[in-house]
Amino acid sequence: MIKLYSEIERGQKWLQKYQGCRPIFACILGFTATGLIEGISAAGATPADRQYTAIADAEFLINGSQFSPQYPLPPLTVGASPTFISRAVVETLNIPIYLFNAGLPHPPTVPFIDLGSVAARCLTSGQALSLDIVKHLFERGMQWGEKLATEAMGSYLILGECVVGGTTTALAILTGLGIEAKTKVNSSHPQCNHTQKWSVVREGLEKAGYFPVRDNLNPLALVAAVGDPMQIVVAGMAIAASRQVGVMLAGGTQMLAVYALIQAIINHFNLSANLDRIVVATTRWVAEDPTGDTVGLAKAIAGVPLLATQLSFAESVYPQLQAYERGYVKEGVGAGGCAIASHLYRNWTNEQLVNAIESLVSKTVRE
Repeated sequence: MIKLYSEIERGQKWLQKYQGCRPIFACILGFTATGLIEGISAAGATPADRQYTAIADAEFLINGSQFSPQYPLPPLTVGASPTFISRAVVETLNIPIYLFNAGLPHPPTVPFIDLGSVAARCLTSGQALSLDIVKHLFERGMQWGEKLATEAMGSYLILGECVVGGTTTALAILTGLGIEAKTKVNSSHPQCNHTQKWSVVREGLEKAGYFPVRDNLNPLALVAAVGDPMQIVVAGMAIAASRQVGVMLAGGTQMLAVYALIQAIINHFNLSANLDRIVVATTRWVAEDPTGDTVGLAKAIAGVPLLATQLSFAESVYPQLQAYERGYVKEGVGAGGCAIASHLYRNWTNEQLVNAIESLVSKTVRE
């Protein structure tokens, strides 16, 4: 159920260490106006839908299937939200959830921790966030990383995200850090929209003075220029938490960018972190996406163990789940990490996991 793709020995040690442990799941919600660009993301059929994707996903993650949700899951072109995967795992295995608002245009409808931020402007501005906001979010991330680590002592944190347009801000951060990622990232589209992403990223980096790439840049200033609020919160959380517990960065391209950001931050500011305790965990649909190169990206970043759940919907009775096997949706809301946790904590098989997810889909379809 779990396959390792890079830094295999370190990844195996991590999995052995946390076998049988119940994790804590923290999901960090953020927004970037980059996600409103026509065609940039498939996480919501229209730009208007995409403003509410994170809020709807969060509501479903916390409440599960309801007769009349305040924000129904947004219509996707094809497929179903990855929050079905995450919710099925946390609900069935009783995994504690913390929800963080790192910067949304509208507040979530379920209990959340407000980090006192704003949504990011489009990265093409070269001024996505103020540096003061980025510093504030980093500090808050560090504080919460330490706090959650105390609660997860002897186990690990799953740090997930929901940011529409987040693979594009991820490409911007990776490029700014000098990592060749132009054709390696993924997206919610079945065929990654590399050309569109790159033109958006290049415009933002050029406006901010980060293209051509500069040496010795301040990574927080890079996030302020072309990033999104989730990235810096998760980086802070992971750095602080790794000093005491395991950390699973649950996502694909976006969490690989966060890992690269962590490396840059601890080097630039001379901070302590235990990188041996941090892994990136995603889905097979991301790790093996032929229209990106996730494994190549992990190797280009260097030092990052990449794991992926081998969850398959090939035998699912639901077409919206089968769509994952055709490259739609792929990942989000910590889906890959939660799927891995179901195997690591309770040794679930693919059949058990699919049954739990399908049970949730069946309730939602009925209602």
